[in-house]
Amino acid sequence: MAEQPKSKPSAAPGAYPFMPDFDFQKGFDFQKMFGAMKLPDMAGMETVVTAYRRNLEALSEANRVALEGAQAVARRHMEIMQRTMADMTEQLRTVDRHETPQARAAHQAELLKHAYETAVANMRDLGDLIQRSNHEAVEKLNRRFSQAMDEMKTIIDHKS
Repeated sequence: MAEQPKSKPSAAPGAYPFMPDFDFQKGFDFQKMFGAMKLPDMAGMETVVTAYRRNLEALSEANRVALEGAQAVARRHMEIMQRTMADMTEQLRTVDRHETPQARAAHQAELLKHAYETAVANMRDLGDLIQRSNHEAVEKLNRRFSQAMDEMKTIIDHKS
């Protein structure tokens, strides 16, 4: 017995009053959907909308700060790589100047020590940049969250 091909899901007209004329093939009109929704009248709706707008602005600002921080880290990382390559080139030129194997080994040990100390300092520097950026972004979100809770308290107090 042959199976019938399965059809795509569709909403019967009027099945969902908040989804007027929804058609999976044509897409979705959010403005039409929200216009058709019957929301209860709320005192202070303007306050809620304003608070929501401020929330989005704070999130946008935190994202901007995080992006600027990531860009600063990338720039700093590129500077570190360029300096490291220049230093390595210069150090490789000086390796052959030492005549005895003991002198070469001592010089290479000194170069390795310097490279390690520089790498640790660079990692610390990049870590500090990341930490400052994250701290600033989180502070912006925390500040907005505190303001939002104060706004919510004000709305609740006005209803009481």
